[in-house]
Amino acid sequence: MSVTYPLHPPGRSVSMLRARPEALVLLGALLTVPLEPAGSQNAPSLTWEVQRYDGWFNNLRHHQRGAAGYRLQRLVPANYADGVYQALEEPLLPNPRRLSDAAMQGRAGLPSRQNRTVLGVFFGYHVLSDLVSVERPGCPAEFLNIHIPPGDPVFDPNRSGDVVLPFQRSRWDPKTGLSPNNPRDLTNEVTGWLDGSAIYGSSHSWSDELRSFSGGQLASGPDPAFPRDSQDPLLMWTAPDPATGQRGSQGLYAFGAERGNRDPFVQALGLLWFRYHNLCAQRLAREHPSWGDEELFQHARKRVIATYQNIALYEWLPSFLSKTPPEYKEYHPFLDPSISPEFLAASEQFFSTMVPPGVYMRNASCHFQNIVNKDFGSSPALRVCNSYWIREITGLAPASSPAQTTWPAASNVAEIWGCPAIVKPCWPWGWKPRRTGVTSTLKWTPRLFSKEEIAEIRNITLKDVLVAVANVDPSALQSNVFIWHPGAPCPQPQQLTTEGLPPCVPLTVSDYFKGSGAGFGITIVAICCFPLVSLLIAWVVAHFRGRERRKLQRKDKESMKKEAVKDGVSAMEWPGPRETSYPVTIQLLPDRCLQVLDRRLSVLRTIQLRPPQQVNLILSNNRGRRTLLLKIPKEYDLVLLFNSEEERGIFVQQLQGFCVRWTLGLDVAEMGEKELFRKAVTKQQRARILEVFFRHLFAQVLDIDQADAGTLPLDSSQKVWEALTCELSRAEFAESLGLKPQDMFVESMFSLADKDGNGYLSFREFLDILVVFMKGSPEDKSRLMFTMYDLDGNGFLSKDEFFTMMRSFIEISNNCLSKAQLAEVVESMFRESGFQDKRELTWEDFHFMLRDHDSELRRTQLCVKGGGGGVGDIFKPNISSRVSFITKTPGECSCPRGGGLPTSEAPELGGPGLKKRFGKKAVLSPPRLYTEALQEKMQRGLLAQKLQQFKRFVENYRRHIVCTTIFSAICVGLFAERAYYYAFASPPTEIAQTTLVGIILSRGTAANVSFMYSYILLTMCRNLITFLRETFLNRYVPFDAAVDFHRWIAMAAVVLSILHSAGHVVNVYIFSVSPLSVLACIFPHVFVNDGSKLPQKFYWWFFQTVPGMSGVLLLLVLAIMYVFASHHFRRHSFRGFWLTHHLYVLLYVLLIIHGSFGLIQLPSFYIYFLVPALIFVGDKLVSLSRKKVEISVVKAELLPSGVTHLQFQRPKGFEYKSGQWVRIACLALGTNEYHPFTFTSAPHEDTLSLHIRAVGPWTTRLREVYSSPTGDGYAIYPKLYLDGPFGEGHQEWHKFEVSVLVGGGIGVTPFASILKDLVFKSSLGSQMLCKKIYFIWVTRTQRQFEWLADIIREVEENDCQDLVSVHIYITQLAEKFDLRTTMLYICERHFQKVLNRSLFTGLHSITHFGRPPFEPFFNSLQEVHPEVRKIGVFSCGPPGMTKNVEKACQLINRQDQAHFVHHYENF
Repeated sequence: MSVTYPLHPPGRSVSMLRARPEALVLLGALLTVPLEPAGSQNAPSLTWEVQRYDGWFNNLRHHQRGAAGYRLQRLVPANYADGVYQALEEPLLPNPRRLSDAAMQGRAGLPSRQNRTVLGVFFGYHVLSDLVSVERPGCPAEFLNIHIPPGDPVFDPNRSGDVVLPFQRSRWDPKTGLSPNNPRDLTNEVTGWLDGSAIYGSSHSWSDELRSFSGGQLASGPDPAFPRDSQDPLLMWTAPDPATGQRGSQGLYAFGAERGNRDPFVQALGLLWFRYHNLCAQRLAREHPSWGDEELFQHARKRVIATYQNIALYEWLPSFLSKTPPEYKEYHPFLDPSISPEFLAASEQFFSTMVPPGVYMRNASCHFQNIVNKDFGSSPALRVCNSYWIREITGLAPASSPAQTTWPAASNVAEIWGCPAIVKPCWPWGWKPRRTGVTSTLKWTPRLFSKEEIAEIRNITLKDVLVAVANVDPSALQSNVFIWHPGAPCPQPQQLTTEGLPPCVPLTVSDYFKGSGAGFGITIVAICCFPLVSLLIAWVVAHFRGRERRKLQRKDKESMKKEAVKDGVSAMEWPGPRETSYPVTIQLLPDRCLQVLDRRLSVLRTIQLRPPQQVNLILSNNRGRRTLLLKIPKEYDLVLLFNSEEERGIFVQQLQGFCVRWTLGLDVAEMGEKELFRKAVTKQQRARILEVFFRHLFAQVLDIDQADAGTLPLDSSQKVWEALTCELSRAEFAESLGLKPQDMFVESMFSLADKDGNGYLSFREFLDILVVFMKGSPEDKSRLMFTMYDLDGNGFLSKDEFFTMMRSFIEISNNCLSKAQLAEVVESMFRESGFQDKRELTWEDFHFMLRDHDSELRRTQLCVKGGGGGVGDIFKPNISSRVSFITKTPGECSCPRGGGLPTSEAPELGGPGLKKRFGKKAVLSPPRLYTEALQEKMQRGLLAQKLQQFKRFVENYRRHIVCTTIFSAICVGLFAERAYYYAFASPPTEIAQTTLVGIILSRGTAANVSFMYSYILLTMCRNLITFLRETFLNRYVPFDAAVDFHRWIAMAAVVLSILHSAGHVVNVYIFSVSPLSVLACIFPHVFVNDGSKLPQKFYWWFFQTVPGMSGVLLLLVLAIMYVFASHHFRRHSFRGFWLTHHLYVLLYVLLIIHGSFGLIQLPSFYIYFLVPALIFVGDKLVSLSRKKVEISVVKAELLPSGVTHLQFQRPKGFEYKSGQWVRIACLALGTNEYHPFTFTSAPHEDTLSLHIRAVGPWTTRLREVYSSPTGDGYAIYPKLYLDGPFGEGHQEWHKFEVSVLVGGGIGVTPFASILKDLVFKSSLGSQMLCKKIYFIWVTRTQRQFEWLADIIREVEENDCQDLVSVHIYITQLAEKFDLRTTMLYICERHFQKVLNRSLFTGLHSITHFGRPPFEPFFNSLQEVHPEVRKIGVFSCGPPGMTKNVEKACQLINRQDQAHFVHHYENF
């Protein structure tokens, strides 16, 4: 213990424990650094240097010695387990709990032999708080947990054996504990000088918080007799009351000592010195009215410290040493006044042995008071073990007056002291003086005190201070309050023991997570529901947008349908058991038809009624009498449910009138509703009957055993008889063919097959017509067609009847040919066959016209859908037989040529399904090979094929692989660096010891998402990408894959964001159950360990911190953006995608906020974000500069299939390349959203053109806006805003000798520009690498994109060098491979042969029926161009088509021939 004492000259210090323990007074070493008065900028100068609060410069040679934060000074060498910092534990040392039990056992209530009072014991605690403080836990947190022996009566009465007392090690000097030569040393948080730091604090800032800066006094609370409550920014220890669990700062006061409220007696001593200071300041203010606050405060402080030192050294210390301290002689600058850990341990144990079990409480009149205890009643004394950190004593206001607590302590005799045997001898560690020669005289200096003041201070005792602040009778206390002598006032009734006192309250166990489990789970579930909520919102938006689009599409249809059904009757149709009824409308038409319409007014069913048919009507007679059953022979029953009996009656009346008008029999009966339902023959039952019908029908035609026709029910004979006797209606016949009942082909075929003319087809009638198609020769089939269309039955086929036949065929293609085209076909066919002078044809003439197409007629079948169970599959057409390919014959140039599939590709008629099911094989002439191999193909094994496929894949995507690998490696490296840092290169907070998995996961993914969310911006710098793809970098970076890379990064970033959130969920849980001492180490700038122990609840981390709240908002924004950016919702609501994707601004704002207020590490997001953000902003500024320019539309044309052709001015200086695209906006639509479209104009043209198909609300409204231009005399169209051009992979077409362009649907638009550009450049004689282009146009019907046919026609006219070969595939005509498509195919080949142009498109290009077989087509290119080693394939269209192209390229690339490089774009 060292003392600073302002009674001696500056520059002197005395150490009582080191070299001169008898020198107990410091008279001048306190005043070495001038202090700037706080709160008074112009305070008058003091006559001495004000002592620093932190103890620095008290030793003039070693300034830091004894200062706050200086290490403890060891008396004996350290004894760590590793010699550095690890403490010795079991089994090297005994269990601490067992040691405590052994040392502290014994009988309580033995009085002190020297009659030391309890006040002396607690005054000793107060002196210790002034000299040393090592209670604050160290950081990073280290625990020496104490294992409790099983069966411990206090901690483990249930003998569980798993009880552990957490014990956190104290703060140490970070400069120590680095090697055996520098073992760890603890630090003293207060000064080691007796300088009143327990009254004024050990720092200037702490003292300022205690001051009022008025009159030199310390600040008081609402009651001027008490200090302010303990609160921030003071670091007062506010531990909860262990007896009651009470928390908070109420009842705890602000003192200079951090733990000045640990018990009522230490607290009372703090109040005593608080009042004594203010009393001195008031007296000085009266004596020196001219002094300011600073002078008053420092003079009062000087006086209080001198008094405090005088009492401690000359009154309290002799009571324990039984000696008077020696006289101060001289200053020793080499004496280290620091406190030793040995002194600290011995002094604490010494005082602990003297604390009695209780303290009698009395007033000034010696009246001892009873204490009211919770759950115990009253007791004669205050139980000390239950009074620590107490806020309120029942029946006694604690610290209402310092005397009320100190008086009783002065009358209570402490217990006998003693050191346990295991820690003896304890005197040399702290209290036993190591030198003698103690004197009682003091030197003084006129600069600090006058002689009179020194004498006055020397005569002040603690009793005088008590009397002064309490203003009571001095006779109530003995003269020396630290010793009780016989005859002293108010003796205690008896020495206290534990008898009659309440027991110590059991230790309270705090569950930090108690009551938070449900809320924590609900919070996590709510956050996890963000995507579901976003999905629901997106579904609602898509639903309303879809409804809006459908309204626009069916606006005209609704009025027509409403007009058509104004005479209908509404009802609900019952389809059968376990199925839901649906609303229908019933119409009785004038042509003796009963028609059933659905809610969309589409025809569901038409029933033809012919006399003398008998109609049976069964009405329900119960359950509201609102159901009826309508039975019509040879039809399945119709069960209707009406809203009421009245509505049913109206329909019955209409039906009765209908039957009377058309002489139909009507039989009406009644029965119960359940029986009515049971008797009804539903559509499902009829379908099962027809299934048996068709099975046995095919069994008859193909000579299949009856048993193989399918599995039949148990009563199979009856079911078969019922099926074979049933007859098909016209609607069922049309449905079996997949056609509409009103088609002319159905009408002709049905009339031909219905031999008895009853309006239904029997089993035999259907069998006769089916045999012709299944087994008939080409002559039989042509005779069948001749008979079908010999309408007048005269045995001849007139030209008009031939025209009618052809018109029935083109119904399949939605009348793709006009009447003029059809007439031209008929005339051409008659003329080619030499029948131009004939007006009627015989069957022989008709068959002669088809003489060149016997193979097509042989393959012609009747596609029946009713076979079920795979039977219908055996009649699938050989579509590929009607596909033309490219071949190269020696001596000939490349030209179109008909052919079939290779043998390996040609499916047999029966197919594997038929052979497996029926055991028989239908014979078909083998298809012709379309080409002959010009070079021997080496047979490869499976492994070699896989290696070749992998080689081609790497060759095709090497740029993608390299860039993806580099990007992924960076991400892995960032994660690994953060993981290593927090797992091994531990940061100062040692957070990994608290939450290793959570911190590694959260920090590693944080680095990843910071990098990804930053550099994902570069993938959207369209202008930069368009520029860079023209540079050499395009050889190394796949700029065309920027959008795909954007999606890939976004998906990876979302996954990592989820993992980041999962890591933080783990962290939040662990932080919510970690003590405050640990959190204060991890987050030193957020938490202060004030002893309250309770950590923040989980919701504080989620919603009351900037990182937490911004993180929750980020997850919400990500959920919205990700769901609306999905392919499905982007197609259904592009505007929703457009608006939600602009949340990226909010996303990055939240990311900056989230990363800038990091709780764990310094902000680092800006390191990743700054450069990409600057580039992105620059790219955006370039786009914005273009978006401000209005562009006038010079031409708007509405084309078929919802295509809008816009032609607009070319901005000045606007340069682009064929295949590039732009983004346009039209403010006339009421929105500023931009949509991407590809140019259909060529770069050499003076205007720009786009072809836009109306597939959504925006494009539909765009079509409406440009459908009605304004202006007088000339059209004025709304203006456009343009952003672009931007590049894509289709620009690479000119880099290949041979390029294949595949366009599907509206995806042909980029190729229109490319084809025109190619022809223009070739006409100028430009040197190009590309020597041949094959353009494959896949369309459902050529009428969908007739505008492209005009472009192709222009290309054909200008293509003098045969650069372009165009192949058109019409897919709709291949869906029904029957008699009609056969005739259309024959007509198409006839037109190509005679007129060298297509019947459907009018082009010289080849027209195919069906979908393009890409693999055989690419194989043919290898034969035609054997010298070409790399062929470019560019596809644009629906995903299904581009996937087929990609698959074909992969299959071809397995061969060691030409390499097909595929670039694709989906729409």
